[in-house]
Amino acid sequence: MTLLTAAETVAAVRAGSTSAVAETRAALDRIAALEPSLGAFQVVRADAALAEAAAVDARVAAGEDLPLAGVPIAIKDNVPVAGEPMREGSAATSSTPRPADHEVVARLRAAGAIVVGITRVPELCVFGTTDSVYGTTRNPHNPERTSGGSSGGSAAAVASGMVAVAHAADGMGSIRIPAANCGLVGIKPGAGLVPADMGAHSWFGMSENGPLATTAADAALVLAVMAGRPELARPSLPERPLRVGLATGIPTPLARLDPTWKAAADRTAAALRSLGHDVIDLAIPYPADPVPVLARWFAGAADDAAHEGLALRDLEPRVRAHARAGRLLRRLGALRPGPVERLRARVEAATADVDVILTPGLAQPGPVAEGWHRRGWIANLRANIGYAPYAALWNLLGWPAAVVPAGWHDAARVPLAVQLVAHPAQDGAGEALLLALAAQLEQAAPWPRIAAPASAVGSES
Repeated sequence: MTLLTAAETVAAVRAGSTSAVAETRAALDRIAALEPSLGAFQVVRADAALAEAAAVDARVAAGEDLPLAGVPIAIKDNVPVAGEPMREGSAATSSTPRPADHEVVARLRAAGAIVVGITRVPELCVFGTTDSVYGTTRNPHNPERTSGGSSGGSAAAVASGMVAVAHAADGMGSIRIPAANCGLVGIKPGAGLVPADMGAHSWFGMSENGPLATTAADAALVLAVMAGRPELARPSLPERPLRVGLATGIPTPLARLDPTWKAAADRTAAALRSLGHDVIDLAIPYPADPVPVLARWFAGAADDAAHEGLALRDLEPRVRAHARAGRLLRRLGALRPGPVERLRARVEAATADVDVILTPGLAQPGPVAEGWHRRGWIANLRANIGYAPYAALWNLLGWPAAVVPAGWHDAARVPLAVQLVAHPAQDGAGEALLLALAAQLEQAAPWPRIAAPASAVGSES
């Protein structure tokens, strides 16, 4: 399948060699062909998207300079899209259409992107696998395995080539975990760069909106629009070599690092050395007490349920238990800021001498796709923490972090990936550094943009 990048689409629409309507129709055709076996979309907006594409073509013809002119995009089902319900993976939520776009959606549309559909999530976006009463989302590279979560629908849509880019959101790794599962570039911006405004309080400020893309350039282009910072679309590395800290230590005793995932990080470190960067071994002082981050994860789900007016009895048993644990930990004082600030100081001290931190993207290949919403809370916790432990610390601290592809896992038949983390800066310098380094890695060792056709093992509707 040939799929234009978002940047190529914009150039072609501006040049008149294609149109927003033509690109939207082509995306809808790809969705119709691939969606039944992958379960990426909650809603496909065929008629509405074509009408919006025609309006974009008129804007282009009138001379508007649109940075995402004619780019079909998918939106994760956890932010409002005007005229569509926001179900958040839950039958307990309202089917009433939302009256207005989330600010990030409004910015994407203003830039000329066309919302072709809304992608599936696990209930209330809690877990790192994407299945719910609405169906199972599968990894386009290996449909037996999960696409990750909670932005699993967006990742499957991009990795399969239905769309070149998608909106995603990340509260405990929910951009980076699907990116790692599906062989994509995904970036969680640092706190405050992109409007968050999700749920009750964006999981105590841990959640951020960001892009999933098949190239670093596309991720930069979409992030620039989301952030309202055009300069982020053209990131560049400093002239001096970077100092990179290779950190392959295990964040939790509940996880075991697959040697293949460690080897991907080691290979990336070697590639960075060959590009002239200085790579040193680094030990991250992961918290011995996981309660500060777990309490915010659990209580964030409880507060989101209350924010949407949902009764816990109407939620999946795993989410109900998650929210109840959050309410208990709040009563026990587990949301105090002191432990987080002490952890922040330790991590800042340990990483003060490096520009970028390099970790494995995951500890293990993603688990099977099927049935997680019918399993118990403890089983879901063990699976999530055991396979994807590297992401959550950077949500807790508000640092920018990205995932880029880094090879192939032969045994699991899924991509490999690494995580890149930068120090936070209010001007987006950390995000720009990560995107520029991702682009350099992509140029040195290009990755397949789209999953090879795979035989689906089943589908749900």
